[in-house]
Amino acid sequence: MTTETQAPAAIRDDGRKGFVMVLVVYVIWGFMPLYMKALGHIPPLEFLANRVIWAVPVAGMLLVLRGRLGDITTALRSPRMLAMALLTATLISINTGTYLWAVSVGRALEGAMGYFINPLLNVLLGAIFLKEKLSVTQLAAVGLAAVAVVILTIDAGHIPWVAITMALSWGFYSFFRKTLPIGPNQGFFLEVLLLAIVALPYMIWLETSGQGHLLNGQPGDVPLLLSIGLITAIPLMIFAAGAKMLPLSTVGIMQYITPTIIFLIAVFVFHEPLSLVKLGCFALIWTALLLYTVSMLLQLRGR
Repeated sequence: MTTETQAPAAIRDDGRKGFVMVLVVYVIWGFMPLYMKALGHIPPLEFLANRVIWAVPVAGMLLVLRGRLGDITTALRSPRMLAMALLTATLISINTGTYLWAVSVGRALEGAMGYFINPLLNVLLGAIFLKEKLSVTQLAAVGLAAVAVVILTIDAGHIPWVAITMALSWGFYSFFRKTLPIGPNQGFFLEVLLLAIVALPYMIWLETSGQGHLLNGQPGDVPLLLSIGLITAIPLMIFAAGAKMLPLSTVGIMQYITPTIIFLIAVFVFHEPLSLVKLGCFALIWTALLLYTVSMLLQLRGR
C-alpha cells in the first residue's frame, strides 16, 4: 500500500473516531438535566463550588499524564492570561449556574432554547466585534430568532432571561475563550484552578456551619457531588480531542444534539408545559437554525 492511499484512510479513520467522540459528549451533555435534577435541592452556588473543587484534581491529573502541566506554570506568570481565564471562568459559571437553577425550578425548556439560540448569537457577535459580513440568509436566521424572543416576552409578560442569559454567557465565553492563548484542556484547568481560590473557602464554611450537603446532606448526595469532577472534566477533554479531528462545520451542526435531547427530556420526562406559543417559537428557532446551517454549508462548499 502506498503512502498516498494510506493518508486518506488515516484521515477517514480519524474523522470517524472524532465523530464518535463528539457525538458521545453531546449526548452526555444532553442528559445532564437528569443529573442536575437529582441535585436540584442543592443551591446552585454550592453545586458550582463542588464542580470546581472536584474538577481540579481530575483535570490536573489528565494534564500530568499528557505532560502538559508546564503550560499552566507559564500561564500563571502572565497577568493578562490570568485575567482572561478569570473572565471566561466567570462566564461559564454564570452559564452553568443559570442552567442548574432553571432545571431545578422546572424551566429546562428555557435552557434548551438558550442553547438553540446560541449559534445564531455567535454569528451576530462575529458581525459586531469581528466585522464578519452576514449573508442575507444569516440575517434572516438571526431575525427569526429575535422574533421568537419577542413573542416569548409578550406571551410571558417578562423577558425570557434564562434563555437569554445562557445564550449570552455561552456566546461570550466562546468568543473570549478563542483569545486565550492556551490549549482547551489547559484552559479548563486554569479556569477551575482560579475559581477554586473562592470555592474552597466557601465549601469549608458551608460544611463547618452544617449547611453543606457533602457531610450533612442525604446519603445519595455524596457520590453525586464527588462525581461532578469526572462528569465535568472528562467530557470536555474528550470533546476537545474529538473536535480537532472534524471540520468546524460538522462540530457546529452536531451541537444541536444537546438542546434537542434537553427539549425532549423537559417535555416528556419533567412534563414541563409546552404551550402552542412556546412550540411556535421553537419552530421559528429551528427554522432559523436550518437557514443558518444551509447557508454555512453553501459557504464552505463555495470555498
